[in-house]
Amino acid sequence: MTPHHIAIVMDGNGRWANKRFLPRVAGHRQGLEALRRCIRLCLDRGVGVLTVFAFSSENWARPADEVSGLMELLAGALAREVPSLKTNGVQLHFVGDRRGLSDKVCQGFDQAQRETTQNRDLVLNICFNYGGRWDIAQAAARVAGRGDEITPERLSENLALAHVADPDLLIRTGGELRISNFLLWQLAYTEMHFSDVLWPDFDAVHLDEALAAFAARERRFGKTSAQVAQDARHTAAA
Repeated sequence: MTPHHIAIVMDGNGRWANKRFLPRVAGHRQGLEALRRCIRLCLDRGVGVLTVFAFSSENWARPADEVSGLMELLAGALAREVPSLKTNGVQLHFVGDRRGLSDKVCQGFDQAQRETTQNRDLVLNICFNYGGRWDIAQAAARVAGRGDEITPERLSENLALAHVADPDLLIRTGGELRISNFLLWQLAYTEMHFSDVLWPDFDAVHLDEALAAFAARERRFGKTSAQVAQDARHTAAA
């Protein structure tokens, strides 16, 4: 069983560079290559949605040269990657707080989304200047601003990822065992896979390990194993 929606915390770029006595931004450049590879793998394996944590709202606290290098890398990637993504059927969405981002970056986001809006093979959500707490707060503010009652259903409809179903599988690379303010609402019933591999080294072997681990799990969503088995029999008979 292949997960429809995979979310990834792409961790370990800086450590990858440090191990090689390179500037941290070199690790982010190699991380971009790993993302290219992962997109191709997801297309090949029939994944419908890929959501990646590219820059968190807390990452502004990193050294100024690393932040500026990330912004330059992003601007260059937008110019280079969008034509290929468009050709390969990838629909782009940039998810996060636009405040604090330059007009040039925001315009690049909007143009990339417009150019790929008709694609259907893979939805790629790039979470940039994103935080799970921000997402919940902005959704609540939208609901309250309309004078509506704040309910789980209304919050879900106003989250930044309301255009896709919640993730089935979360992968975090880099050996850390936390979600770091990523998709706090959406991960309620997501299966989690933690890998020690640093993101720039993440390849087909590591993705397939995560997919195999996912396929071996029983997703009960609050039900018993017997109920899940009964539901599967009913589905097979239908």
